[in-house]
Amino acid sequence: MMDESNPYLPYVVKIEDAWFETPGDRAIKTFKVNFVDDKVWDTWSHSPGQCAMVGRLGVGESMFCISSAPSEEGYLRFSIMRMGKVTCALHELEAGDTMTVRGPVGNSFPLEEWEGKNIVTVGGGIGQAPLRPVINYIRSNRDKYSDLQVIYGARTKEDHCFKDEFGEYNQEGTACHLSIDVEEEEWSHFVGFVPNLLMEVAPSPENAVAVTCGPPIMIKFVIQNLEKLGFAPEQIYTTLEERMKCGIGKCGRCNVGHLYVCKDGPVFSYATLKDIPEAFA
Repeated sequence: MMDESNPYLPYVVKIEDAWFETPGDRAIKTFKVNFVDDKVWDTWSHSPGQCAMVGRLGVGESMFCISSAPSEEGYLRFSIMRMGKVTCALHELEAGDTMTVRGPVGNSFPLEEWEGKNIVTVGGGIGQAPLRPVINYIRSNRDKYSDLQVIYGARTKEDHCFKDEFGEYNQEGTACHLSIDVEEEEWSHFVGFVPNLLMEVAPSPENAVAVTCGPPIMIKFVIQNLEKLGFAPEQIYTTLEERMKCGIGKCGRCNVGHLYVCKDGPVFSYATLKDIPEAFA
């Protein structure tokens, strides 16, 4: 847990492994890291949906979701898209290098409240990163939940994150539905946008919770389609972690209407956000 007496003081972590999830100018790279000081694990505790500031000394730091579940003990994972100065600097790092982590920050998905329910995750592109801890938490506590359906799409098949885990889902009885935007050779799954895939799968709202994350426009239409399927606003959750800035309520730059993402979120039910249009702008 972050040192509340000095929330600006980061932990130093060593990169145990690093690999590219996707290629291209906006590549996504995953870092598996461990605290240099093992004693940090004595007080560290995070839940699916929480975030952390990840940085490179001398360059800067940015906010990212923690893409590993608490059940993945002994390390943390961050999946980072190359977009600007900090992310480009982080992408230069490899196994054996160090980076800094401050956190965890924000609230989390109320997984204890969801016990006994059917869980549907709907992700797009890098938006699968905050959903992965939810999926893996449920996989590690399978007896506490009913059905688990993973709905996930990206622009191309190469743009899917966490490809090595898709087969594991199916082997365990988790329904995994994949899509790409435009047809490609040797692609046997759905072709079309994620909201369309959602309607193709048509999960039942009965005793269910739906969790979605991706580009804002995708989230907007996913929520519309979930409502068409009969999901109530209280059954729909999303995360606005991409809006978080300082993460500790000091800068005041992450407000959405009357809410502050870092203090009230980043996880919200649609019931909380539905009357705040700028939440999905």
